Amino acid sequence: MASTKSFVARTSRLSISPLARRRSQISPFVCLPCQQLRHASDNAAKYKRKDTPKTQKKKKTRSTFKEPDLSNAEQFSLCDAMRYIRAFEVGRPPTSAKYEMHIKLRTLKNGPVVRNRLRLPHPVKTDLRICVICPPDSAAADAARKAGASLVGEDNVFEAVKEGKVEFDRCICHVDSLQKLNKAGLGRILGPKGLMPSAKMGTVVKDVATTVRDMVGGAEYRERMGVVRMAIGQLGFSPEEMQRNIKAFVGEVRKDIAQLSDRIAKDVHEVVLSSTNAPGFSLNGDFKGPDSVPTKDLSTL
Repeated sequence: MASTKSFVARTSRLSISPLARRRSQISPFVCLPCQQLRHASDNAAKYKRKDTPKTQKKKKTRSTFKEPDLSNAEQFSLCDAMRYIRAFEVGRPPTSAKYEMHIKLRTLKNGPVVRNRLRLPHPVKTDLRICVICPPDSAAADAARKAGASLVGEDNVFEAVKEGKVEFDRCICHVDSLQKLNKAGLGRILGPKGLMPSAKMGTVVKDVATTVRDMVGGAEYRERMGVVRMAIGQLGFSPEEMQRNIKAFVGEVRKDIAQLSDRIAKDVHEVVLSSTNAPGFSLNGDFKGPDSVPTKDLSTL
């Protein structure tokens, strides 16, 4: 009996012994640091998306292009602007720089644009290469060659364009060759270059010789972002020659505006003269100012 009691006693002592129990240890990597949780909760409100109330009104977008206030703007006469522009072009070849005219319009953003072609009294560029698409043995072809066209024909022109040889700056098509031009499928080549003839642009005509003569020395202009730009003269032009070219350009733009619908509000807001390497000078409409230099000093380079 004593042996049984001693065995039970030994067994009970082993059960409560610290060696018999194995304490489970928690890995330190299982618990997330309290500092990280605290910062995440604090920054949640900071980065919370702010929803705009439905009742808030949206900001209205402008329907017209931004117009600078000319009441306090510094403006120049033509002679003064030419004098400052020439100072910026010192040391550069006269043929590499040209005067440029920028006519800023008061117009709607989604309204019709002004575009046309103009032959200035004193042409800026006279070395245009003009292509005329018409029957090669016709009277129109002979008249186009005499007027100054550099390339005349039909099939020969189509083959050259398809081969990538677009060696002309303007393209005119006779009305009799328009159907053949459309079948040739040159629109994807000439279209991106702005050379595809169209009746709207006045390059599909019956009298190709007259159109060639008008294009030689002429220039095209188009309104972009409320501004009409065009090269208006060479750096060696005199103030009198520049005055005649500017009057012709501004007058033609006003005429194009007058031909638009009466419901379309469009008007000239500002006229700016610049050059290839010079900034723009806003013109006040005067030819000379009280302190302007003599025009003969601006007539020579």
